[in-house]
Amino acid sequence: MLTNLAFTSQANDKILLIGDSLSAGYGLEQAQAWVHLLQNKYLEKNQPITVINTAISGQTTDNALLKIDAWLKAHQPSHVLIELGGNDGIRGFPVKLLQKHLSQLVTISQQHGAKVALMEIHIPPNLGPRYGKMFTDSYRKVAKQTGAYLMPYFMTAVAVDASLMLTDNLHPNAKAQPIIRDFMYNEINKWLAD
Repeated sequence: MLTNLAFTSQANDKILLIGDSLSAGYGLEQAQAWVHLLQNKYLEKNQPITVINTAISGQTTDNALLKIDAWLKAHQPSHVLIELGGNDGIRGFPVKLLQKHLSQLVTISQQHGAKVALMEIHIPPNLGPRYGKMFTDSYRKVAKQTGAYLMPYFMTAVAVDASLMLTDNLHPNAKAQPIIRDFMYNEINKWLAD
């Protein structure tokens, strides 16, 4: 009941999700993936929200920059959620380049009239504490500079539990997907009400 009171969707909200394998449902059937489960939850609750999932496994911020104009033009979203950077980090891309690309993705989306949320991504600790901190801090910096909404990382609770991960220890398994769906349902409602 409280969620519905806090929810202030005025019209049909259309969220364009730009992400990587974590949102593309890597290693799963599409019907098992959190984005599909979230869309079903909106339908069950009669919430006029459509999630357009453009997540691609392996996608980096520079890949997304090549496609974002076409996605925005084709889908005309009211909101854009950017869940990117993990692949940039794993490949050791310079932090300044990550920040530049994220800023461009946010700004281009805003210029198309969309409200933007930037998910704060965390990378595996094997890349070193200094790089890891600089990497994660990039999201706060970009959100502050662009006015984007900073959304917490959806893998924080899942990644520490081996029973919720695939054997690669990078991707969430089917059991983790409803947990991510519920986390994202709450976080997206907070964002839309912001």
